[in-house]
Amino acid sequence: MSQSESVREYTVQGMTCSHCVASVTEEVSEVAGVVDVDVELESGRLVVRGADVSDEAVRAAVAEAGYEVVG
Repeated sequence: MSQSESVREYTVQGMTCSHCVASVTEEVSEVAGVVDVDVELESGRLVVRGADVSDEAVRAAVAEAGYEVVG
């Protein structure tokens, strides 16, 4: 991981299946600066790795997929 990259964790509410995970992964992957996305269905955990990634952009991408970042 380069110095400008960071790892951020979010909790996503409403995911119930592998299609949900795929939708969130696809939308968040398109956010500027994102280099890796990991979504865990059971916990609702979303881990985003990238450089200069906007929290608002991640939240908007999750909303675009039909879910909500909580907490």
